[in-house]
Formats: sequence, C-alpha cells, structure tokens
Amino acid sequence: MTGGVVAVSCSSGHTFSKENREQIQLLTGLGVEGDAHLGRTVQHLSRVAKDPAQPNLRQIHLIHSELHDELLAADFAITPGQMGENITTRGLDLLTLPAGTILHIGESAMVKITGLRNPCAQLDGLQSGLMQATLGRDEQGNLIRKAGVMGIVEAEGTVSPGDSIRAVLPQAPHRPLEPV
Repeated sequence: MTGGVVAVSCSSGHTFSKENREQIQLLTGLGVEGDAHLGRTVQHLSRVAKDPAQPNLRQIHLIHSELHDELLAADFAITPGQMGENITTRGLDLLTLPAGTILHIGESAMVKITGLRNPCAQLDGLQSGLMQATLGRDEQGNLIRKAGVMGIVEAEGTVSPGDSIRAVLPQAPHRPLEPV
C-alpha cells in the first residue's frame, strides 16, 4: 500500500489550523519539530488538564486529501493544514489501516498509527456544519470518523510534499483504529 505527501503543516502555537511549510522535521518519540504538540507526554490542552503525564499518542496528525475532495463536493472549501493536520496524504486509505501500521515517509521518517482523530466542535469554527460532515455511518449504522489518524514518530526524518508513503501492516490479528 502506497501513497504520497500532498502538503506538510506545522504551528508553534495551540492554533486549530497549521501553516503549510516546504518541509517538516519529525523527531523520534516527540513529533514535529516546532509544533505545539511536540512531546513525549500529551500536549493537547484538554488532555493536559486531565492528566499531563499520559503518553502522547497524538504526536502527529495525518489527513487524506480525498476527504478534502469529499468535503468540497458538499460545499466545504478546506485546504491542507486547516483541520490541524501535519501531513496531508493522497492515495492511501488511512482510515482502514489497522492500529500499529508503520508509515514509511520519504527517505527515513517512520510514523506508527495509534488511532483515529475524533472530530471536535472546533471544526465548526472553520465552517458551520463541518464537524458533522466529517462523520458518517457504515451499513450497520456504526459511526465513521473521517478526520484523519494520529500517530507517534518511530524514526526521524524530513518530510516534504511529493514524498512517497509506504504502509507496512502489523502482524495479525489486526486491531481496528479507535479514537485516541
């Protein structure tokens, strides 16, 4: 399973959206250099308030650009980085990958997928109704969260638009992604 990097984004402040960059540097066990969510322990403000010592399973956020296409068809004009992602991908179905999948990105970076991003009400601050647009239901009525995946950096490296992504699945049995 392969795909590519469309855009990379980073923000040193706890802003919802992140600025597009020419490249980002992933740091092993920490996240994106210069990003507000960099750290071994949780950095998301709401989670820090609950337990600042919990491990940071959300060091890096990836969204598939196919979601942007889907949202555009529903009259939501979203660009890379606006939904807070660090890496915008294309050609790789992130949401169907099992927990523990390793993404080899560019020449040396590796990210282990830890779970799904749970869409939050801040999405409606970008455009009214956006949060609901990032949710769906499968044939059995189960909730589908479309707002991307979260991960931890397993190996450092520079990531730039145009880099390739190769997914390596963990050993079976596979665990489906759950919100982290």
